[in-house]
Amino acid sequence: MGVVSLQTAQDRAKELELDLVEVAPQARPPVVKVMDWGKYQYEQQKQAQEARRNQNTVEIKEVQLRPVTEDHDFETKIKRARRFLEDGNIVRVVLRYRGRELRRPEVGEAMLDRVQEATEDLASVEQRSRKIEGRRLHMRLEPLSN
Repeated sequence: MGVVSLQTAQDRAKELELDLVEVAPQARPPVVKVMDWGKYQYEQQKQAQEARRNQNTVEIKEVQLRPVTEDHDFETKIKRARRFLEDGNIVRVVLRYRGRELRRPEVGEAMLDRVQEATEDLASVEQRSRKIEGRRLHMRLEPLSN
């Protein structure tokens, strides 16, 4: 429309039964737009709602093991971890030591190595603790990008 006075712009907006909205107040002269403000707000709300509906949330799931976990229980835990990874979630593997198990930390390291080998087709290791923190070892598995 070009550069017009404020009164002219307001009159034009009233004629069209629309609102006069300031778009760039810092510009000289300020830039305004004639639009239906209620309709604009409604469309913005709908877009935000659609974006929330379509977003993917990644959860961190946890699988807990012990150094003395038997083979069958280990396989069950691995199946659960694989299912979490297939769903696109991050898996935190926590290995807990109890009592005298702390005397043989290499057993826990071997257990985490087994977990890593069992899930290497679905996940990569994002983070792995190399030393025992308290009475735990941690490993975070992140699903591979397809």
